[in-house]
Amino acid sequence: MKVLVANRNEIAVRIIRTCQEMGLRTVAVYTEPDQESMHVWLADEAVCIGPAQAYLDADAVIQAAIQSGADAIHPGYGFLSENAAFAQKVEEAGLVFIGPRSETIALLGDKLSSRKAAEQASLPVLPGSNGPLPREIPLEMMDNVTFPVLVKATAGGGGRGIRLATSREELPDVIAAARKEAKAAFGDDTVYLESLVQDARHIEVQILGDGQGKVLCLGDRECSIQRRRQKLIEEAPAPGLSKRLRKDLCEAAVRLGSLLHYRSLGTVEFLVTQEEEFFFIEVNPRIQVEHPVSEAVLGLDLVKQQLLLAAGHPLTLTQKDIVVKGAAIEARILAEDSAQNFMPSTGVISYVREPGGPGIRVDSALYQGMEVSANYDSLIAKVIASGEDRASALARLQRALTEFAVSGIATDVEFILQIIQSDSFQKAKVTTTYLDSFAPTPASFADGMREALAIAAALYKHQRLNAPKTHIPLPAYNNKWQQAAWRDQMRGIG
Repeated sequence: MKVLVANRNEIAVRIIRTCQEMGLRTVAVYTEPDQESMHVWLADEAVCIGPAQAYLDADAVIQAAIQSGADAIHPGYGFLSENAAFAQKVEEAGLVFIGPRSETIALLGDKLSSRKAAEQASLPVLPGSNGPLPREIPLEMMDNVTFPVLVKATAGGGGRGIRLATSREELPDVIAAARKEAKAAFGDDTVYLESLVQDARHIEVQILGDGQGKVLCLGDRECSIQRRRQKLIEEAPAPGLSKRLRKDLCEAAVRLGSLLHYRSLGTVEFLVTQEEEFFFIEVNPRIQVEHPVSEAVLGLDLVKQQLLLAAGHPLTLTQKDIVVKGAAIEARILAEDSAQNFMPSTGVISYVREPGGPGIRVDSALYQGMEVSANYDSLIAKVIASGEDRASALARLQRALTEFAVSGIATDVEFILQIIQSDSFQKAKVTTTYLDSFAPTPASFADGMREALAIAAALYKHQRLNAPKTHIPLPAYNNKWQQAAWRDQMRGIG
């Protein structure tokens, strides 16, 4: 099987590497600004599909697959990964779409239809409107709204198209703003109302299905650390859940997946209250940004599982094979300046040092000389730390983030460090609103020193590489013992 990866940056690199390990040939697609990207270098073949936004051009991507002789398309996440029309076009072109069926994506892409499916599978859903909001809201509907309430786009995803209304007076303006954002993001301004759950946790369950009704639960993840409804830190397993709640969440996710005859990877997301009551939010029908934490605690390559199913292999794993060991935490490294209200940061990377050591994994496509532009999402890397328990994983993540150094752009590394060092995070006492009142402190002198040392190291390396070569003669010692002692001294032995 030959796989075209319809994505870029770290997720494209990650998929290509698993394909190579499995002996599968790969095709990268890239846009004009991305011609020097790492995924282009790593793939067996690469096809330019056009200007910056061409990753959203379904026809260009499919034509690249046909032109290169690819058999299958892996969409990664973002871009076309949740586009039902794209998945259908891939299937109609005689290619394999590595993900759920197009009709499954279409059903789950509509938040109201996914709510109905969840109810059919006996999952608890949040109170809300049972249909889309009309253009003019009847007075009786307004009288029955309990505030605060969320206005949500039916075609929403990734935290977009969601607005909070705290009073009846502001509801019309909030609805208008949500419609505008939804139209711009998804081409559909349909919205509905859903109750806001205060002080809730965002817990998600990873599922894997064969498309024939067999669905496995691959554990749960904590994703409550969010800024503007975008996840920043994720961990597996979700800490502090009772055995009963963990079991109930897993069974609920499997019930829904079985009802849908779900194929490939998917994530069922829930809100969990302080009293351990849970509610269905949505299903993400694709691989998630945070999949590495599940891989770390399960010892599985989730992309490999997707590829095996796409190649026609049966799902040989059973639920008994799924054993969670230890803990893992992921930090998203963003090209954003936390000191400037998280403004996107652009520029050329003049130096990069990624962390390593026991229990550390870095998913990135960074290299010295790489240009970070405003054309795409600000995610540039993910640092994943794992250990025998949460405390050891957290200690490793803290150590890894202090090692991480990037020059030429601003990143959120210092902000992430402040979060994981906070008392509430250390005790796993966080909710989805935790960052609403969490203000980053100015970068410390030590942080400035780390940046300065990183730049100095880069300059020193450059000077060493470009310095004229000189020959240092061996001292004229009279015997071999003296020569050996000199060499040991130069190596620092003794």
